[in-house]
Amino acid sequence: MTTTTPPGDGPRRKPSDEEYGALRARAALWSGASVLITDQLGQVLIQHVDYRDTCLLPGGAVDAGESPAHAAAREVAEELGITTVTDRGLAVDWVSPDGFGARPALRFPGEIVHVFDGGTWDADRIAEVRLPADEITGIEFVEPARLPDLLAPSDARRAVSALRARINAAGTVLLENGLPLAPTVLDRLAVLRTARAGQPSRWHDGPAPHDRTVTRVQGWLFAPDGRVLVLLDPGTGAARLPCEPPAAEERGDPAATLVRAAGSQAAARTVTPLLLGHLTDPRTHHTHLSCAAAFTDITSAAPGAAEGPRSTRVLATPEQAAQLIGRGGPDPARLAAVHRGRRRLGIPRAVQQPVTELPHHTG
Repeated sequence: MTTTTPPGDGPRRKPSDEEYGALRARAALWSGASVLITDQLGQVLIQHVDYRDTCLLPGGAVDAGESPAHAAAREVAEELGITTVTDRGLAVDWVSPDGFGARPALRFPGEIVHVFDGGTWDADRIAEVRLPADEITGIEFVEPARLPDLLAPSDARRAVSALRARINAAGTVLLENGLPLAPTVLDRLAVLRTARAGQPSRWHDGPAPHDRTVTRVQGWLFAPDGRVLVLLDPGTGAARLPCEPPAAEERGDPAATLVRAAGSQAAARTVTPLLLGHLTDPRTHHTHLSCAAAFTDITSAAPGAAEGPRSTRVLATPEQAAQLIGRGGPDPARLAAVHRGRRRLGIPRAVQQPVTELPHHTG
């Protein structure tokens, strides 16, 4: 604490401990903690409660003398009956006094909410959930794009910002009313606001059966550091890998289709395309092929189609790409095939790092 002396005045009296304590108490905020939990499909756990019309992430108020991390673990135990470790912070959100429309009688002074990473729960752990006798009426795992429809606006912004921070792997983010002070490319393009595409059946290694029609070829294009090229749609926030349907002259040659897709959609030049495997749509005889290739250079992105802007190109680890692209998250069998292809290309495994945006004009 410092004191100043206004011009022409005598020395300012230093406040007593009681006076200073009262001054700081008048500026006190509420403190809360919540926990972001996902299932193996990348969907977010939300709670239906009996005391408000909107849903919530697990969490609640931080008790007097309690740390936010302890409060987060305590709330998960009380609300879901699950013991969990909350030692990784995703976001710290300053909520303004008018940030979520509190009732006047509450005299809400504002709040600091800490969001912790509760991890990814498998079916066995979800089956262990035991709800309390009151307050929590049910839980649901939902696509991130549905959060604004189910949570209060400030809660939804905070949850989505925390999920982007988890995927981006750049550490805890600072928020004001749910919005990041330093937006990343994922925040700027509002990635995850559009429902991710569902996966057409499970992964199969190797070429497609001869009785199946290949309708598209998708490419995992590796940079020298082991990350892959991902395309983000500025209009919808949707993420995808470069992919194209095969042209008539490319039937039976998925490598040629991948080279064309890389050039036309990402302005990337590729070498050594490898077939990884295929996904088969159970409703039809259609098959989607996946290939891997190294890209040797990337140039200025071509303008987008007449109906929309060009895609934003980013580099992400294969694990980050899988979380951004498809509902179903990082399928272990598919990721294993991607990493086998990476090793065959002689490319190292990418270290965990933030998603990197590539400029539209580059050489």
